[in-house]
Amino acid sequence: MPVIYSIICAVGLTGNTAVIYVILKAPKMKTVTNIFILNLAIADELFTLVLPINIADYLLLQWPFGEFMCKLIVSIDQYNIFSSIYFLTVMSVDRYLVVVATTKSRKMSYRTYRAAKIVSLCIWSFVTVIILPFTVFAKVHKEQGRSQCVFVFPHPESMWWKGSRIYTLILGFAIPVSTICILYTIMLCRLRRVHLHSNAKALDKAKKKVTLMVVIILAVCLFCWTPYHLSTVVALTTDIPQTPQIVGISYFITSLSYANSCFNPFLYAFLDDSFRRSFRKLMDCRTTS
Repeated sequence: MPVIYSIICAVGLTGNTAVIYVILKAPKMKTVTNIFILNLAIADELFTLVLPINIADYLLLQWPFGEFMCKLIVSIDQYNIFSSIYFLTVMSVDRYLVVVATTKSRKMSYRTYRAAKIVSLCIWSFVTVIILPFTVFAKVHKEQGRSQCVFVFPHPESMWWKGSRIYTLILGFAIPVSTICILYTIMLCRLRRVHLHSNAKALDKAKKKVTLMVVIILAVCLFCWTPYHLSTVVALTTDIPQTPQIVGISYFITSLSYANSCFNPFLYAFLDDSFRRSFRKLMDCRTTS
């Protein structure tokens, strides 16, 4: 596990730092979609920054960093669960509004860079409220003579534990994914109607490419996180013995969800011509200066 986590950390830090740098420095990258991608990269960067502490915890078999760090690391871990899916939900809403406005030949005066910044701030605030209970219950607790950073729930602990998993499943997966599915279903129906009947212009090439990029980023996110949330359903509905095989599957599912933090930069580089051009230009400027 430490080897896998170290690879995720190294790749994630390098890739997300590059994404943040390019979006902040390159003037052409200052778009509504990219402000949401910037926030996705910041969330991923935060998570990969604290992965070394998780690695140390795994190797030492105890938590030596104190209660403040316990609460901080748990909070960032929870940000990782919730922030990505909510920024992808906002990006899906944005794509829906763009498609609807384009098919109806309408202008979107409210869709501005400043508005995207305000929406992003609202998402961070909303996610902070969601993760607050986890921060409160995260404590350093002695287990078999070793200090561990764990959730210490009131009695009955089993009910609180189940409640926390249901809370994460509903707010971190069911609601945002259902919203995304509904939006894309409506979007596809509208595009089909436009294609079949309407005289309205179809989406231009640039908008199609951005929409495709958002869909692929979303698909990769769901691929990485769906097993994690399905494991929650299994944990809530069945009593599985903790055999070595089950523990191994659990570690694989956790690693897959963590790996999402290092996939996105490669998707931007592969799918976004503007990102590649801006990155090359910035690198050329640095080498010539």
